[in-house]
Amino acid sequence: MDREIIKNDLKGIFEEVVSTPNIEITETLNAELVDRWDSLTHLTMIAKVEEFYDIKFKLKELIGMKNVGDMMNLIISKKSA
Repeated sequence: MDREIIKNDLKGIFEEVVSTPNIEITETLNAELVDRWDSLTHLTMIAKVEEFYDIKFKLKELIGMKNVGDMMNLIISKKSA
């Protein structure tokens, strides 16, 4: 999978979940950088990403996920398997 395509996909999901149009998706983006990204928003975002890509994250993977780049790496690894 192409990282730019994933970024574009995630942009739509993030804009919907955090109600922030034109959010810039970078690999270093995390909850500390987005005002409306709280724990409930995070869970919603994870659920939408899992649904969109038809994947499931393991708890260990979620704990290790520190930013969008980590999420992208997991998406790529799960879709390549």
